Amino acid sequence: MPENDSAPGTDGTDANDGGDRAALRADCGNCFGLCCVALTLTRSADFAVNKDAGKPCHNLQEDFRCGIHTRLRTEGFAGCTVYDCFGAGQKVSGETFGGRDWRTAPESAQQMFQVFPVVRQLHELLWYLTEAASLAPARSLHGEVRRSLEETERLTRLDADALTDLDVATHRDGVAALLARTSELVRATAPRKKKRSHRGADLIAARLGGADLRGADLRGACLIAADLAGADLRLADLIGADFRDADLSGADLTGALFLTQSQLNAARGNGATRLPSSLSHPAHWDR
Repeated sequence: MPENDSAPGTDGTDANDGGDRAALRADCGNCFGLCCVALTLTRSADFAVNKDAGKPCHNLQEDFRCGIHTRLRTEGFAGCTVYDCFGAGQKVSGETFGGRDWRTAPESAQQMFQVFPVVRQLHELLWYLTEAASLAPARSLHGEVRRSLEETERLTRLDADALTDLDVATHRDGVAALLARTSELVRATAPRKKKRSHRGADLIAARLGGADLRGADLRGACLIAADLAGADLRLADLIGADFRDADLSGADLTGALFLTQSQLNAARGNGATRLPSSLSHPAHWDR
């Protein structure tokens, strides 16, 4: 792991390491292609076709696998390479519905497609909370984080009827507030006299190449097509930041807070881009 001298108080660990997240990674081989059916697709640069929610994508095969998986970008489905269910697909397929798929049990299809995005939201929260529980500077909040983690996990295991009726927005708001408090404690350790706040900022095509953004608050910032080449994003809070077509070539994101693989997949980068150990360089990035 590259040395990170900008993260005092993290015991030398990667802030985005977050422990074991195996269950929060998509396992398409154990899912009934739910993202290929339950979601709406809108013809755009991300998707080559329009598709209504509940209608199978024409590329979905009988075995629930994608027929163009290795050619998604060249076939006009770049959005599919960015989407991440955080393991909700296999949870809903194998646990919530006990292995009954929507083709052989069509009476369950509508509810399955309603439950999937609910569990997906909960699993995304589990991803962030797992990371929060590993951040040493926020140790004072670890008790609250663990309780929230346990409660969120419990919700993912509710039956289909309970998940359909779940007020996931209210639960998400509570978790978001806890994550924001965690972020403040961790970002306070960044070696900057003045912390920058760009929360929710419109930074489309912003010229931030080489910028020192250590400890910056970029929660929900719109960074579409932004130049972040060579930028230092260590200990920056990136939860919900939109990196579509942003240039992360040579940027340092080791220790960045609440970064996800889907954000990286939406961006551009290269082999010199430094990432948290829990994430990987997308296949389409320059090497």
